[in-house]
Amino acid sequence: QVQLVESGGGSVQPGGSLRLACAVSGYGYDRVCMMWFRQPPGKERGVVAALDSFGDSEYADVVKGRFTISLDKAKNSLYLQMNSLKLEDTAMYYCAARRGSSYCYDLDPADVSDWGQGTQVTVSS
Repeated sequence: QVQLVESGGGSVQPGGSLRLACAVSGYGYDRVCMMWFRQPPGKERGVVAALDSFGDSEYADVVKGRFTISLDKAKNSLYLQMNSLKLEDTAMYYCAARRGSSYCYDLDPADVSDWGQGTQVTVSS
């Protein structure tokens, strides 16, 4: 049984930092792309960061240099470290996984195998 459970969301001022965590169960990591998506109010869900089975990561341009995705296999946890947060980063953030391939490509919500329930991040002054 696969389960993804996010935590670590909250409110922060612009320029602040948050670390989101995703507790992962039911996975081996040989053929899976682990991801973080976000969905601002009234907008479509889009990918923020992805981590493939080889440890290579990719990021949306708007978060590149500020966000870092990582996986701690010993703790069965996926993380998203978010620094220098901006007002535009306000969104519901979702942990996600795509099974069946070791590579992360053509990332789209429709291709996600499993979703977490989401955790809210609000950036405001």
